[in-house]
Amino acid sequence: MARGTHETIEDARNADVQIYVNGALVHRDEAKVSVFDSGFVLGDGVWEGVRLHNRKIAFLDQHLDRLFEGAKAIGMDIGMTPAEVTEALYRTVEANAMESDVHIRLMVTRGVKSTPHQDPRLTVGPATVVIIAEHKLKAPEADTLGVRLFTSSVRRAHPDTQDPKLNSHSKLNCITALVQALNAGADEALMLDPEGFVSTCNSTNFFIVRKGEVWTSTGKYCLNGVTRGHVIEIGRGDGISVLEKDFSLTEVYGADEAFVTGTLGSLTPVTEVDGRVITGRRPGPMTARLKGLYGQFFERECPAPTPARR
Repeated sequence: MARGTHETIEDARNADVQIYVNGALVHRDEAKVSVFDSGFVLGDGVWEGVRLHNRKIAFLDQHLDRLFEGAKAIGMDIGMTPAEVTEALYRTVEANAMESDVHIRLMVTRGVKSTPHQDPRLTVGPATVVIIAEHKLKAPEADTLGVRLFTSSVRRAHPDTQDPKLNSHSKLNCITALVQALNAGADEALMLDPEGFVSTCNSTNFFIVRKGEVWTSTGKYCLNGVTRGHVIEIGRGDGISVLEKDFSLTEVYGADEAFVTGTLGSLTPVTEVDGRVITGRRPGPMTARLKGLYGQFFERECPAPTPARR
């Protein structure tokens, strides 16, 4: 497994998981969508990644709000209510006897087209809904070794080009940025906004620590990450100065610490950016503090079941 914020421990149980495809649960080897599906033909759809912990899907309301808002923005009818999507998610994890350390990918496309073309009027059926739940435990090396970033030449777009707030299937700009980073020997890509300020990473949100303050981008050109928002809220609630602001690569290179946030990895330390050592092969104290606070927050969101009394 390549290093990065999505590095996980291999789990043999994933070879036999049941996948939800348009209301049916099928073995992963039999899970298929049409070659005429809008997602395959054009990347036309929206998606969410969520975690199951202690039999509860964490922060599900926020993720579904983002999913349905994205679908409305592109004029796509999911064909299900949030309650029905919730039922489908829990049906999937229950069919796989899953309880914790599970990552779920919920994907919705516009559906099958009569011919491969971008015109949404050529869609001939309902939306395609797929749910893939897998046993995924973050590899401990991700926290001990951290990740190395490379600044890509691929910029985040203005919202009138492709709104960064839209969690669409079309992620080619992020993939291109990541390819550049991998070719440069790094683990993931750092991306700048149209003005040249630091924005986000290709699949995670980016933070730095300078003189006791935590900085992240204004958020104008990055996905409104659920974990990002919680870390900002938690940090401020614990008396930490967390600022959403413009900052440059020069300020990143001189940072005391850096880390990224995401649904699967929560907080992962960044050890190098463009060959500049930030903290070396260890997480910094502020990163460790925020990671601990977020861990407590997450456990409150998904508490362990109370043992039944005899």
